[in-house]
Amino acid sequence: MTTSQRTNLGWLLDELVNELKDAQTAVLLSTDGLLLAHSGGQDRSDAERFGAMASALHSLARSAGHHFKAGGVCQTVVELDYAVLFITTAGTNACLALLASDTADLGLVAYKMNQTVQRVGAHLSVDQRGRTGNIAQP
Repeated sequence: MTTSQRTNLGWLLDELVNELKDAQTAVLLSTDGLLLAHSGGQDRSDAERFGAMASALHSLARSAGHHFKAGGVCQTVVELDYAVLFITTAGTNACLALLASDTADLGLVAYKMNQTVQRVGAHLSVDQRGRTGNIAQP
């Protein structure tokens, strides 16, 4: 995925956040935590921190699926006192994470996130990073 493609995905995340009245912020990341895009209203360092946390949580869920021979993880949901964190698979080696208030309609959030992933399909897929830390180009 090229830099311009990553940069241009911010509009998609803004649209997702704006469609969900209880959504606060969203990030698109590689499964190893590299920030690919983020919604407006958050600075890059906050978006990178959010992406790192989402990557770690989703990785833990993948490990649980592997350990219990339960298959791959499709979605990770963390319910907090005042918010809900959703992380969903967004293609090969990519995740979409969204933070919403605790009053959010969980089913609607999951549905809209999956719609977002379907709308852009291959644009959300990224290659796994190589040992040099760079995203591999197709």
